[in-house]
Amino acid sequence: MPPRRRDRFDEDTGEEEPRRRRPLNAASAGRLGLRYIADLTAKDTEGITLVEPLEDGWVVDVEVVEDRRIPSSSDMLSTYEVQVDDDGDLLSYRRTRTYRRGTGAFGGGA
Repeated sequence: MPPRRRDRFDEDTGEEEPRRRRPLNAASAGRLGLRYIADLTAKDTEGITLVEPLEDGWVVDVEVVEDRRIPSSSDMLSTYEVQVDDDGDLLSYRRTRTYRRGTGAFGGGA
């Protein structure tokens, strides 16, 4: 069992203060977004396509395989947008786009 996290004692107030976590950076926010989408959708993730800071957190776009097809070049993919706060807690997620693999950013052929 891992050791219990110890809170900090504030000598001025006589109360314990929860230990603060380090703020998320882009890499850790991206990993969290990817994990949240994999857990929530139970689908295979392809990767992270965007990590962008917000005023109080991060937005992460994750590419997901919605439907595997043969050949794989005709797989259906989706992009999910995830918002996490500075503590790494999930605030929201939504599917923003569904498309055939290889169609490019604007829906045209590659």
